[in-house]
Amino acid sequence: MSHIATGGGGPLPVTVLLVEDDEVIRRSVAMALERYGYRVSTAGDGLTGLELFRAGGHDLLLLDVMLPGLDGIGLCRRIRETSMDPILMMSARGDDLDVISGLEAGADDYVVKPVDTAVLVARIRSLLRRATYPPATCPPVAASADPATPAAAGSAGPQPGPRHHHGARLRFGDLTIDTGGLEVFLAGEPIALAPTELRLLLEFAAHPGIVLDRETLLRDVWDYDWDGDSRVVDLCVQRLRKKIGTGRIETVRGFGYKLRR
Repeated sequence: MSHIATGGGGPLPVTVLLVEDDEVIRRSVAMALERYGYRVSTAGDGLTGLELFRAGGHDLLLLDVMLPGLDGIGLCRRIRETSMDPILMMSARGDDLDVISGLEAGADDYVVKPVDTAVLVARIRSLLRRATYPPATCPPVAASADPATPAAAGSAGPQPGPRHHHGARLRFGDLTIDTGGLEVFLAGEPIALAPTELRLLLEFAAHPGIVLDRETLLRDVWDYDWDGDSRVVDLCVQRLRKKIGTGRIETVRGFGYKLRR
């Protein structure tokens, strides 16, 4: 069974919202996920999917790109207006435009249909781990690190994993990263980051001034044990730049990215 740990009582089953207009694919994917222990809610169009999302109770969203009424890209954007829940897009063609549009809209990852069930489940598990456990971080020497009060027990939101460094506030100019509370502030104002964006920023903050190539980021942030599409890195960096400032993450052509000290 697939579960998410809770503060009290037993773990709760993971619930996936699947929005897919093809009834055969919708049923087959739902049945496959249920065999792996997931609870699955389904919708056949974007507007119904939006209603189900607003009703709440889902841990991850699996959205087809081509949907009637409100397409998957539009649905992803509407969800991102109010939620940072993990979003996995499905594209029938693997078309570059579909992939880029989905990632720019705020999706965390994508798969191409028809997708092998084992691959789909692996991607879902990876997304859920990213949403729950940030990467290991420690205060870099060049950044200002201040003591911070650890998050209160039982507080809402993702809790740090066993490798995570507690109790440091890292400052890069007017950008402050609270690695214990998993909060980010720009000029004192909080910034809402999706789980993958937060993990990416924490990875950069753990290695300020050091160039990180895309393969390293796919492994350490996206948790890929296989070759992933480096475009997910590029698009996530673009989204992160829009939120923390375009000049903070530098592109080193031919190599990767680095966080300026």
